[in-house]
Order: sequence, then structure tokens, then C-alpha cells
Amino acid sequence: MWNATNGTLYKTLTGHTGDVESITFSPNGETLASGSADGTVLLWALTSATLEPEKTRKITTDINGDGDVNIQDLVLVAANLGKTGENEADVNGDGTVDVRDLVLVAGALGKVVASPSLHPQLLGALSSTVIKEWLSEAKQLNLTDSTSLRGILFLQRLLAMLTPKETALLPNFPNPFNPETWIPYQLAEPADVSLSIYDVKGLLVRKLRLGHQPAGVYQSKVRAAYWDGRNKLGELVASGVYFYTLTAGNFTSTRKMLILK
Repeated sequence: MWNATNGTLYKTLTGHTGDVESITFSPNGETLASGSADGTVLLWALTSATLEPEKTRKITTDINGDGDVNIQDLVLVAANLGKTGENEADVNGDGTVDVRDLVLVAGALGKVVASPSLHPQLLGALSSTVIKEWLSEAKQLNLTDSTSLRGILFLQRLLAMLTPKETALLPNFPNPFNPETWIPYQLAEPADVSLSIYDVKGLLVRKLRLGHQPAGVYQSKVRAAYWDGRNKLGELVASGVYFYTLTAGNFTSTRKMLILK
């Protein structure tokens, strides 16, 4: 219950286990009836004690306070997971930043966005493995309110976006480059990944062993393969054309890049 004039929170009335779908006041204004999706109707006596202002911070899904709920807010909650105490990322105000807060922000996103886009910040901060973990935790919580359910649906769509349908080697950036470059790729399924770099004579210059990687998109500087322009002896290579080959399980693909000094 809020003061509509100054925005002061008078009281938070708890008791329903589902969304509150309707409310009505008695003619004398001393009783409030609330109907809920949980199939119950509760009566609240509006005494003077009920109307005593309650001190609380404003809770919002706009974590960074830029006036818009977007993917950056989801990333901020993810960065604060596990933290306790006063925290803007604690959306539900329970004292801990956890998957419940993630789902609430995702629910706000899902209300206005039909399908998430692969924002560069999103690609750098999130992965399909992380999203799967969040969805698994959310499932164990048995969340039933409409916002959380919408948030879970948004995360499922996000997972689909972060799980490529095919494995691919992508153009390195920058290209031409000097002295370093990033080599992006995407995996449709988990695989042991390595990148081999060759000169124009076909001689192996450097092999980057990236280890076993889960399915996902590896396009940002944080996740893409990195080459510092050095050979296996640690020496800077000469200017010219080089080829890089991605090996991921049974998949192999080669592209060309250029070093200019």
C-alpha cells in the first residue's frame, strides 16, 4: 500500500501464494479484500497501525538507474550473484542477490522484448553454460508468479540464442592487425578446440590449445581465441599473410589474416 501523493510505502501485506488479481475496499474504507490466482480471498483490517509508514528502499529492475530495463541490468545482477546486504541488484529485497533476482529482471525484459539480441556486452559476460545453470536453479525454486515465469521464458530464449545451430570459424579482428588479434568462433556442441596458425608456405607458426569448450558463442575479446603475433618460440612474426585453422572435434575450417607493421 502506497501514498499516491508522495510515493511513501505504508505497508506490504503478505499472505497470498499467487498473483493478486483483484482488490476492493469496504464502503467504510476499514477493510480491504484481495483476490488471488491461488484461489483464496483475504480480508485486511485497515487499522491505524496498518497505515504507519514502512521504511524501505525503492526496489526496481532498472539496476543501473539509466531509466531503462535492458540487458545491462541482467549483466549487473549476474556480476553480483551471491552478494548479501544492501545491493541494487537485490531486486526482491531479501538481502541476497540470487537467481530469483535474475529471473525478475529477465521477466521485465521479457515483457517488452520478444526475443533477446546478441548484444556485445551480453556475449562477453554470459554463456550458454551459465544460462543453463540459472534455469536449473530457477526450476528447483518452483517459481509460479507471472513475472518469474516470463523471466524463465526469456532465459530459455536467451539460451537458444547463445547455442549456435552449427559450428563455425569467424573472421579475426582487427584484420589487418599489429601486433595482436582475436579469433572468434562458435560451437554447436561441446568439443576439444585448438587453433593452428600457418605461414604462406604451410609451415606451422603457432598452435593454440583452447581445451574442452562447451557449446556456445566465442566472439567477444573475453571469450575469443587470442594471438599475440608470436611464434612458438615467443618471437614476433614478420608482416604478411597467415592462415588460421580451427579444429573442434570433427570440424575443421581455415581462414586468412594479415599482419601489417
